[in-house]
Amino acid sequence: MNVANSLSQSLAGFEQHLGAGRGYSANTVKAYVTDVADLVASLSLQNIATVDQITLEGLRDWLWQVTQKGLTKATIARKSAAVRSFTAWLAATKQIEIDPGLRLRSPKSSRTLPKVVSRESLQMIFESLEIRATADNPQGVRDLLAVELLYASGARVSELVGLNLEDIDLTRNIMRVTGKGSKQRMIPFGQPARDALNRWLGSARAELANEKSGTALLLNSKGERIGVRQVYGLVAKLLGDTPSGVAGPHSLRHSAATHLLDGGADLRAVQELLGHASLGTTQIYTHVSVERLREGYKNAHPRA
Repeated sequence: MNVANSLSQSLAGFEQHLGAGRGYSANTVKAYVTDVADLVASLSLQNIATVDQITLEGLRDWLWQVTQKGLTKATIARKSAAVRSFTAWLAATKQIEIDPGLRLRSPKSSRTLPKVVSRESLQMIFESLEIRATADNPQGVRDLLAVELLYASGARVSELVGLNLEDIDLTRNIMRVTGKGSKQRMIPFGQPARDALNRWLGSARAELANEKSGTALLLNSKGERIGVRQVYGLVAKLLGDTPSGVAGPHSLRHSAATHLLDGGADLRAVQELLGHASLGTTQIYTHVSVERLREGYKNAHPRA
């Protein structure tokens, strides 16, 4: 074996490996690189400078330090998965002889049921948005459209803000989104979202558009593509003003899936709609529906 690479050299190579069409989303690449960089910083404090000095004991020490920071089990599991991916890559590229991460175990993440926004709270939100979506308020029209599309489609916020004009098929009420791993899927939307699209495309978008707009569907006040953070802030504020106590636009995705299953939609159809690679990921929403049914039974049945 040649002279071992430094930790920093291998970290840079690992980042390049992840970004070279491996099917990882930009967020996953960023998270994995950040996690491995945290490991590298920890090892450096122990005077470990090259990858051939990485040991299972050193990995376990780092993971123990991570658990002391009060992070969730899911975050810790992701960090250990990132490190295992890193050491596996080191072994596959012959930078190390034995993969020390093979025996690194991460805590099992406890799966909690997604929080769902009630239909009553959603009605309050849409009524509030309708009041602001006037002809002289293009940003109000845009906000209404953003929330309508999120709830109608169950799309992720990153998928929503990435939409371009050509991704909308108004003849069939379908939009094309690009999800994790650059995978594209077609998602239908209903009449309320269609009405909001007509208002936005009819005149409101043109009032914000400029040379920076390109073909982005949703624009901010500067005429540029709207960002994920702005949509998060919008939805968190709207949800915070309702009795639901649920914050974050991902709640709209959870709600869309749960309400579809409540209405009798096929599980595999919901899987396709959400863009889940595994049916098991989608099945969590059936548990939500059962819990809602059980709660309704307890509250309504005289012999519950």
